[in-house]
Amino acid sequence: MNTAERHTLIAEAVRDAGSATVQELAALTGASEMTVRRDLDALAAQGALERFRGGARTLLLRGEEPPFALRAREAVEAKRRIAAGVCALIADGETVLLDSGTTCLEVARLLRERPVTVMPLSLPAVHVLGDAPGAATLLVPGGRPRPVEGALTGPLALASINALRFDTAVLGCCALSAADGLTAYDLDDATVKKAMIAAARRTLVVADGGKLGRTAFARVAPAAGLHTLVTDAGAPADELAAFAAAGTTVVSV
Repeated sequence: MNTAERHTLIAEAVRDAGSATVQELAALTGASEMTVRRDLDALAAQGALERFRGGARTLLLRGEEPPFALRAREAVEAKRRIAAGVCALIADGETVLLDSGTTCLEVARLLRERPVTVMPLSLPAVHVLGDAPGAATLLVPGGRPRPVEGALTGPLALASINALRFDTAVLGCCALSAADGLTAYDLDDATVKKAMIAAARRTLVVADGGKLGRTAFARVAPAAGLHTLVTDAGAPADELAAFAAAGTTVVSV
């Protein structure tokens, strides 16, 4: 087990159990207690968990968005497949409004090499599209970056969105259900997502299967207002059927 795999296993174990001791995590990973302590220090520095003497506890409370560092380690291969599925739906020459989040960051990595125009709403995606210029044309919006994740919100972000019209808006997903539609943990994030939907000809929602059937605090849009859902094979079949019945095109990768 390499370091990245061990970090993912430790983060998931702490999240699922609420807390774990160094001894428990050493037994789980097969690593030494000294190695586990270093792992916990590194994960705490990334905001994935909170350290206490002899172990660690989750930072995730009920109804709270998981830390970016933790989300970045979850369902990585599924997110990459979803990103590829999204890019297959985007034609050369399109203008694309790209949401924040870990799956949208994977989309940014693929769109960088495409002849499209992209306005990303997160600093990590801006860096991906701008640090090593490819074929894509980058539009940099205004906005206030949220801590750690770098998602752009606030009046300047909304002004950037409202000033333009896009072929496609690619929306990340906090929680998604056929009953409650697309929802977000943060009111500012929900406001940005609503503006994205209004500014684009069509909306593609990206969500790994673990996010389906969930509901968060702030309502963004009903299921019928979403043109296409791109998800993975682990998504609940009943949710996918309900989205299809609501008129949403469902793409499973």
